[in-house]
Amino acid sequence: MPGRHQSSFSYGRYAGGPDPLAPPVDLAEALDAIADDVMSGYSPEQAMREFLRRGGRNRQGLDDLAGRVQQRRRDLLQRHRLGGTLDQVKELLDAAVLEERKQLVRDAMMDNTDRAFREMRMENLPSSTAAAVSELADYDWQSQEARQMYEQIKDLLGREMLDQRFAGMKQAMENATAEDRAAIAQMLADLNDLLEKHARGEDTPEDFERFMAEHGDAFPENPQNVDELIDALARRSAAAQRMLRSMSAEQREELMALSAQAFGSPELMAQLDRLDASLQSLRPGEDWTGSERFEGQEGLGLGDGTGVLQDIAELDSLAEQLSQSYAGSTLSDVDVESLARQLGDEAAVSARTLAELERAMRESGYLRRGADGDLQLSPKAMRRLGKSLLQDAAGRLSGRQGRRDTRLAGAAGEATGSTRAWQFGDIEPWDVGRTVTNAIGRVVSEGRDPAGGIRLDVRDVEVRETEARTQAAVALLVDTSFSMAAEGRWVPMKRTALALHHLVSTRFRGDRLQLVTFGRYAQRRDIGELTALSAMREQGTNLHHGLTLATRFFRQHPTMQPVLLVVTDGEPTAHLVGNGQAWFSWPPEPETVRATVAELDRVGRLGAEVTFFRLGDDPGLERFLQSMAHRVDGRVVSPDPADLGAAVVGEFLRHRYPGTGSTFGDVEWE
Repeated sequence: MPGRHQSSFSYGRYAGGPDPLAPPVDLAEALDAIADDVMSGYSPEQAMREFLRRGGRNRQGLDDLAGRVQQRRRDLLQRHRLGGTLDQVKELLDAAVLEERKQLVRDAMMDNTDRAFREMRMENLPSSTAAAVSELADYDWQSQEARQMYEQIKDLLGREMLDQRFAGMKQAMENATAEDRAAIAQMLADLNDLLEKHARGEDTPEDFERFMAEHGDAFPENPQNVDELIDALARRSAAAQRMLRSMSAEQREELMALSAQAFGSPELMAQLDRLDASLQSLRPGEDWTGSERFEGQEGLGLGDGTGVLQDIAELDSLAEQLSQSYAGSTLSDVDVESLARQLGDEAAVSARTLAELERAMRESGYLRRGADGDLQLSPKAMRRLGKSLLQDAAGRLSGRQGRRDTRLAGAAGEATGSTRAWQFGDIEPWDVGRTVTNAIGRVVSEGRDPAGGIRLDVRDVEVRETEARTQAAVALLVDTSFSMAAEGRWVPMKRTALALHHLVSTRFRGDRLQLVTFGRYAQRRDIGELTALSAMREQGTNLHHGLTLATRFFRQHPTMQPVLLVVTDGEPTAHLVGNGQAWFSWPPEPETVRATVAELDRVGRLGAEVTFFRLGDDPGLERFLQSMAHRVDGRVVSPDPADLGAAVVGEFLRHRYPGTGSTFGDVEWE
């Protein structure tokens, strides 16, 4: 429509950087992977590093990026060889000599003696290219084409020498005039004066600004101060030195001899030598002495070769950054711009994503610093993991994915059909109908129209009353003898404890749970300690000590129903003696068995409901646990380690809801 303002939009191709449409980083996946490694014995810091190295679903890790960096480095060395400039000079020299000989043959007017002298000079040129070029420095060329080719040699050498120190100078100086060369000579002189003044501490920002105003076109890096200028020049100059050291001794000698012919001006090399000396003094930390072994067939000129050596230095720096092996390293250290240059935008996006993941993990509250300064899984992380593991156990108990185990939902007891006002600490479900009715009545009583909207108030909430439920004191005893780790049962054991801990702490808040580990000795553990517990290479299965701690725990809660759950993969091979020390013997001694049975009888007299979870197929353990369960009217469950969590949760629920039985069909009940 005429006169109406119209906006126009243009859309371009995505040009790298963080993907604005990418989903947020998946902390759940990272936390699950980190937790598995922690439960396997890694510290949280190590576990996070391992996850970042491995990467996640559809995401490259640090190892993938580091492998690509190393492959890129190998490709550069295997594809290229040095000496490309020497090859070009030799080709130009051979062509010039050939053209001169042709001209000598064609020139019938030339004096025979002079022709013979010139032909002899062409025939007797040194085999060394550098020496031949030097030999012909004062030669009066008869062929105009040959003269031009010889001048091209000097021009090529000059441009290559400049390109070694200033990237892109070879192309910029092509077909340069005498005025252009004079401008370069002046730039070098001014640059050397600035650097030497800076080394003495006498330069000012105005000196740098004046220099850049006059010569800034020669520096595409666009340095913002003299230090950035020195950094850029030093990296390039150090790469040039490493290139020279990577050449054979013969190539270096040839090149040094040829350098005097650059632009036909020895002053150029004097200025470049002065520049190299200043840069090496100002930036001694650069690698000025390294070398590389090139094995390819693609010849490199001085400028291009220096660029490749710069690439290799950048790749080496990236490899160190990606290794994260130095003190205080974080993924924010990775130079994503360098990574994009060397491996492409996709690699840079992967590095940014990993850095964001690391930052998010540290700031999410899932990891925290302990008193010793080391990273630990936080209570928030433990709750998140416990919830995930409990959901997995519930899924296994339900018999198929997607079916909800309703026994996990109503942890407050059986509903009576009546309701009451909500009180602080109530965990009973809301009666939605009564709550909404209360809200409507309140709004009307306040003289407002309910059609205008209703906002619930805490005074409106009513909960469904439930019958009182017997509280339980639950002791989970887990075997931590070395066989548990050696047979792959260590992590399932920890996952089981975490799932049960989450269930009791969130759905059965009135219950009490005690976690006890028993190896050579038994010890009470909180869930954080157990989760981070490393496998111990000690022999001994001291169930006697574990039962002693369980008995003490039950007596501390005399009004609660005692529930004992024992996870083990071996017969008892240790017991406590009179002085509190553990006595170990394999095979089990009768005294160990008697002490263990006596402590179990004490548990039985307290009215505990007992379930043993047998891991492995040891016949001796099977017989022992069967007889132990028989003494206290308990039971034995033989789950696969992967199903241990579901088996323990199922047994706990069976004790809390007598008569429901187990719906976990893959467990062998004995």
